[in-house]
Amino acid sequence: MDSCCVTVRPNVHFPRVGKIGFGECENGFWGVKVRGSVKGDGWINGLSRKLRADQKRVSKVRIGLVYNVMTSDNSRETITEKMPTYKKQGVDPKNVASIILGGGAGTQLYPLTSRTATPAVPVGGCYKLIDIPMSNCINSGINKIFILTQFNSASLHRHISRTYHGNGINFGDGFVEVLAATQTPGEAGMNWFQGTADAVRQFLWLFEDARNKKIENILILSGDQLYRMDYMELIQNHIDRNADITLSCVPVGESRASDYGLMKIDSTGRVTQFSEKPEGADMKAMQIDRRLLGLSPEEAIAKPYIASMGVYVFKTDVLLKLLTRRYPTANDFGSEIIPSALKEHNVQAYLFQDYWDDIGTLKSFYDANLALTEELVKFEFYDPKTPFYTSPRFLPPTKMDRCKIKNAIISHGCFLRECTIEHSIVGERSRLDSGVELKDTLMMGADSYQTETEIASLLALGEVPVGVGQNTKIRNCIIDKNAKIGKDVIIINKDGVQEADRSSEGFYIRSGITIILEKATIKDETVI
Repeated sequence: MDSCCVTVRPNVHFPRVGKIGFGECENGFWGVKVRGSVKGDGWINGLSRKLRADQKRVSKVRIGLVYNVMTSDNSRETITEKMPTYKKQGVDPKNVASIILGGGAGTQLYPLTSRTATPAVPVGGCYKLIDIPMSNCINSGINKIFILTQFNSASLHRHISRTYHGNGINFGDGFVEVLAATQTPGEAGMNWFQGTADAVRQFLWLFEDARNKKIENILILSGDQLYRMDYMELIQNHIDRNADITLSCVPVGESRASDYGLMKIDSTGRVTQFSEKPEGADMKAMQIDRRLLGLSPEEAIAKPYIASMGVYVFKTDVLLKLLTRRYPTANDFGSEIIPSALKEHNVQAYLFQDYWDDIGTLKSFYDANLALTEELVKFEFYDPKTPFYTSPRFLPPTKMDRCKIKNAIISHGCFLRECTIEHSIVGERSRLDSGVELKDTLMMGADSYQTETEIASLLALGEVPVGVGQNTKIRNCIIDKNAKIGKDVIIINKDGVQEADRSSEGFYIRSGITIILEKATIKDETVI
């Protein structure tokens, strides 16, 4: 807020600030000149008329303005008068478009992404990762949504079509558009997406469309994160601070700081420095003063860095300028566009103080899923006010016969027979036979059923049906879709192997976690 300090003589009155002096400021003081005593009814009526007149004349006073009255003797004369209320400029969701980036190669989640895009990877038993930003947009009232795709996009396109086109989800005058990477005439048009910024640049022509001309702010989201967020609070903060760019951020600890873009901010929340995935001394230099975030000493020690969530808000004209005129060859937001924009634009940080996890590695993906099964969870899908949407499968309830289940999530349409499940997630249409023990395991389920007749026929031929066979013991494992695991199998990684590539045998080991490949067959009595 703009202010000044002056020394005055007794009985001096401040005039109402006009178009001179500090009246040119965006924030300041509006005063009213008082003559006579405040005890006079005529003065009170005059003051009321004066305030009402000022309110009409100054209908667009900015937030942060102080309306004040100066009198000659405040100590002995007091009056209470209802002051004019100036409404804060609210953001209209209709003027916001969101872009969800879903086209990455997904190397960090390989082999789960060998046949599917990262946003189409199952999470929480029955959802897909793309459902997180999509549902957050819907719950925030944002109904203009673009999804950029490139690698292994068939299953992602199928899921979006089945889930968000109809099925009771109403976008009104909005839309959900899938923008797949494509080639266009000319030398530049022969390239696929070269990075996050280049992907957005290749489709900027869409905002020249008549229906999109009123879009004032563009929200850019990632398709591989787990969190619940009201994006309108973020965008309102962006507008209130007159930011050109706002970066949503979270405090993070030493162990994972190098996985993210790190930033430093000043006392006003303005981003002064940004470094994409720094390491060593460069990472240490990005530690922040805990007083800037209001963290407790314990929190500041545990989380001394501020990490970008990969959730950005741009003024539309600023985004167009950066991508087309200022940095037309820059391919990535985190490593190129944002660090360069700090010099010329007001880039603000928005501290997100709820649960957020970046599903950037197999270990983080595994941990985030199993954390959903705990008794006291940090994140859950169950919230009637802000539900998470996904494709309706129209499956029957799960059938269980003499099972022992502790701290687990069981999805729809499963058949569980005399098995033990602990600290695990069982995906839809899963089949667990008698004697099976599942612990610390994420099982993604199946895309279709096999009938009892088909299962019996396969077993008679010595083949393995989809699901898990009798007396099989599984620990610390991710079982991808449609996997076939025979009877008397042991998957426990007893030797503690951290990394192994055994794709010919149907599995990998990553960070000590055994991953059974999609449609893989693990024969009877196999030991892993």
